[in-house]
Amino acid sequence: MLELFTPIAERARITVPEEHRRPIAVVGAGAIADVAHLPAYRAHGLTVRGVHDLDRDRAEEVASRHGVARVYGTLDELLADDEVEVVDIAVVPTAQAPIARAALAAGKHLLCQKPLAPTLAEAREITALGEAAGRCVAVNQQLRWDEGIAAARAMVQAGWIGTPTAMSFNVDITTDFSGWSWLKGSDRLEIMYHSIHYLDAVRSVLGDPVRVFAAAGRTPGQAVAGETRTMSTLLFEDGARAVLHVNHENRTGDARAEFRIDGDRGAIRGTLGLLYDYPHGRPDTLEVSSAAVPTDGWTPYPVTERWIPGAFAGPMAALLRWIAGGEPSPTAARDNLGTLALVEALYESIASGEARLPGKM
Repeated sequence: MLELFTPIAERARITVPEEHRRPIAVVGAGAIADVAHLPAYRAHGLTVRGVHDLDRDRAEEVASRHGVARVYGTLDELLADDEVEVVDIAVVPTAQAPIARAALAAGKHLLCQKPLAPTLAEAREITALGEAAGRCVAVNQQLRWDEGIAAARAMVQAGWIGTPTAMSFNVDITTDFSGWSWLKGSDRLEIMYHSIHYLDAVRSVLGDPVRVFAAAGRTPGQAVAGETRTMSTLLFEDGARAVLHVNHENRTGDARAEFRIDGDRGAIRGTLGLLYDYPHGRPDTLEVSSAAVPTDGWTPYPVTERWIPGAFAGPMAALLRWIAGGEPSPTAARDNLGTLALVEALYESIASGEARLPGKM
């Protein structure tokens, strides 16, 4: 069966041609830069010229571990480096906008952390600033490039399951939020900072929904203020449906993190291995059953990469291709406004108890 999967693997593979490469500087030396951004860039031979973090000692430690030669003492010092063309912002969302504004004013291209901004209005502002400056701004919605999700999307696009009719994520896990102290008091949590991944992945397969509904809850004794359990339903103009059922307070140890895409000629199902033992995780799985190609029942696809760090090369590779004169990144800021509009509509639905239409980008 391997020959059947060869074209799918080619479409799911992340590559960075030599002519697309540009010097990168990273703002933020926290855990995500340490275990995801920097290892992914190094694996693809990308040049990280330097790192800046408010904690200079932390920046020195992370730079040393990943072979990064320079630590910038200030953001201004980083932005004054004419060798740096691309700034990768890996900080908490509330700190991102002023860094993005300064970097755009300095003429840099940007890869921003997700969510692009805490509000849709601020995200629109950053998007408009990038367009006015003629700079490419993309968002690190890297789940689109997770090999299992990317291969599943390639199968859908190749017609393996016919017309897609439904997509679902069923995630029932235990999440220790203590690693994100800035989240503790946030009244928006699960959808804004976790399910945003799944919503963006759904958009990459089914497009934009025309109507959405969501319900959310908390559990007694939970350590964070925001919602930790959500159920979201997305309706599409062509009749397709998507459902997200996510729980971060599983107290019985039987974790699961599954997704499925159904079509009128087959289905695709998989697991997100990272979430079974975060942050180490385990390999993803992916299977397809198709009446359009000879899968002979449920046939496993050989997933070789993990969400962390493998998928983190995807947003940067797409941004670099865009800068080099290619088509805009799939997670260009302008397109990512659709994901944030969807997030906003779901919160409006939670507050009102009624279905909502996602707002205009």
